[in-house]
Amino acid sequence: MYRTTGKLTIAGALSLLSAALFMTTALAATPDTSLYRGPGPKPGPAILYAAPPRTVPQLQNTGIWHAQPILISGTQAYRHGEYLYQGFLYDDHGAREVPDPNDPQLAEAGDLFSMPNGTYTYPTGPGYDGNAANLVEFRAKPLANATAFRITLNALTNPRLIAFSIAIGGTPGQTHQFPDGANVVAPASLFLTVRPVDGRLQGQLVHAGSDAPITAAPIQVKVDMYRRQIQIEVPHRDWNPGRQIVRLAMGIGLWDASTDRYLLPGVTASATEPGGGGLTPHPAAFFDVAFRFNEPLPSVDSGTAAILDPAWWREREQATALTARNISSLYAEVNFAALNAHVTDNSMLPRTGFMDRILASHYSLGQGVSFAHTCGLTGSPDSGGCAPEYLGQLQPYAIYVPNVPTPKRGFGLTVLLHSLSANYNQFAGSRNESQFADRPDPTIVLTSEARGPDQAYQGLGGADVFEAWHALSRLYHLNPAYTDLAGYSMGGIGTFTLAEEFPDLFARAQPTVGDSSNNNMVASLRNVPVLMWNNIADELVDPALYLPTVEALDNDGYRFQTDIYRPCASTLCSPAFPDHLELAVNDEFAPAAAFLGSAQIDYDPFHITYVVPTSLDVPKYEFTATHAYWLSDLTPRTAGKTDAEINAISRGFGKGDPTPSGLQTGIGALTGGYMGPIQYASLSKTWGPTRVEPKLDQLDITATDIATASIDVFRADVNCQVQLQVSTDGPLTITLPGCNRVMHYS
Repeated sequence: MYRTTGKLTIAGALSLLSAALFMTTALAATPDTSLYRGPGPKPGPAILYAAPPRTVPQLQNTGIWHAQPILISGTQAYRHGEYLYQGFLYDDHGAREVPDPNDPQLAEAGDLFSMPNGTYTYPTGPGYDGNAANLVEFRAKPLANATAFRITLNALTNPRLIAFSIAIGGTPGQTHQFPDGANVVAPASLFLTVRPVDGRLQGQLVHAGSDAPITAAPIQVKVDMYRRQIQIEVPHRDWNPGRQIVRLAMGIGLWDASTDRYLLPGVTASATEPGGGGLTPHPAAFFDVAFRFNEPLPSVDSGTAAILDPAWWREREQATALTARNISSLYAEVNFAALNAHVTDNSMLPRTGFMDRILASHYSLGQGVSFAHTCGLTGSPDSGGCAPEYLGQLQPYAIYVPNVPTPKRGFGLTVLLHSLSANYNQFAGSRNESQFADRPDPTIVLTSEARGPDQAYQGLGGADVFEAWHALSRLYHLNPAYTDLAGYSMGGIGTFTLAEEFPDLFARAQPTVGDSSNNNMVASLRNVPVLMWNNIADELVDPALYLPTVEALDNDGYRFQTDIYRPCASTLCSPAFPDHLELAVNDEFAPAAAFLGSAQIDYDPFHITYVVPTSLDVPKYEFTATHAYWLSDLTPRTAGKTDAEINAISRGFGKGDPTPSGLQTGIGALTGGYMGPIQYASLSKTWGPTRVEPKLDQLDITATDIATASIDVFRADVNCQVQLQVSTDGPLTITLPGCNRVMHYS
């Protein structure tokens, strides 16, 4: 039930609704067609349409290797005589011992909900890159006289600092110690270890149990520094799998040249020693382990376990096994008969449901990880001294694909942005993800890492969203007009930011516990209805932050609804964030999914309002916003401002603005979540029917601080002889491309 009061103010409405929130009674509990292909300007930044990068070293094959990588983490496949296992990115955190007190992620307050389960930290000296033992891919292939193995690493600047061991064969339940002080056991008949010897990597094959060498001669190893790949060929005279099914397990760690053994973590990292091992006398040496097909997903109802026993990086099973120093549960059974027959078998790869994927980015800031210049709770990427944490060209992203046939017009897409301190797996297994996806008109849900937990979807963090979007468009048939944007906390703020920068990319927007970081830019949302979910007692995004956004939407006469929830009264709420996390932990988003519905983008609306956000542009990442709908080449006269605004109405459509309703108030309850009914009060505004007006060959333009603009007259449903009614506060040049008309106003 709603009550409409035409002159109700935001502040007045809030005071009327506050009591209702605290009441305890009354409320019941194909790739090319997957992106826009219409006439220009194309909606969104140029990076969304950029062809995949030609050079991605770690994804390249050379020599005997030919199979294309899987790019779905935690999966395996047989492809053209090669066995492939795809690892997880940035999951190399070892066992769960005692955290290193100098762990840069502990020092970074923004990483609370993206902390790893393992506690290992890398030495701070050169060559470790915070990521030196991160397995990207494992391959095996039978040759005429040998068996070849290849591993690909995420970072490789000094191969003399690492080592890895492969357990071959063995009987389940009968474990043996990995050699060279790895302090880990697994079933094995043989162990193959690759480690530095006299400054070069060499391989050694030994009997499990005795560590007696199979042969005195070392096995040669090939290191491809450019591709970050290490290849070893085990001669059949030493071991021949024939056509057997062979059990394999594998771990990778660091090497101690002074002792010719694995380098073990201590209490805290130094320039040459890793940390995070606590006082354990013999911790596991491995930072990363292969063949993890059942890593658990994060759980929104796990309470304090989300922090104390996290699964954000999908390495909780790995950390648990390494803490027990027994990786018997982490193995693959490789069928060499299938490999010899050059069988291709992708049946183990998921096509629906949740999956972690790997993106080949156009950009590399270096190798590994750096927490030296984090943005934290304040700051803005590419300014103020903060920078992305995850540097490499390979980046992770998560998707959820509904288990339904591909719709005739393609899946919709819901871009779901993660929170500050969280990562790309924030929504894994949540109803925030599945309810958005499993609508009557199904959508795929995409969450990118955005280069770190605190990049605010600006700069490279913003570009990462659109790179992942493009990668997804090459995998699934999408309907580009059926695209929505949503997010939580920083993701809610990012929902406003990206929708304001690129309004012609999204049909609707649904920010949760967020606000517009620049309420001047709210004007760009004329054609993007918004559903805001906020909490009246939010300790991070409080009414002083989100109510000005509501007021801006109201003053502009736009379609919106803001549901303001009562404070959290459940024991499930985090003591640190009792109200800010209420809606995340409750995990019920069916009404938000219903709001998003199946709305389609109107690429050519008759009325456009756009605030040119040049202060957010980062041209080096092809991440700029200079156009919207049929307006393009928009530049402000004053550089660096975000209040240069253009308002354009085409009379060629024969339409006039609908009459907005007054500010409406209402009350309700969100039911179906983990916390029982959560009461809310709402503020909203709707539109009446669009007015029918005479069609005229006329454009009405009002410009504030705009220097240049181009208008596609055909998309605006007028012609080259169109009459322009222009009001500007200074010099303005308007170009009509294809019409040979350039007009100057002052």
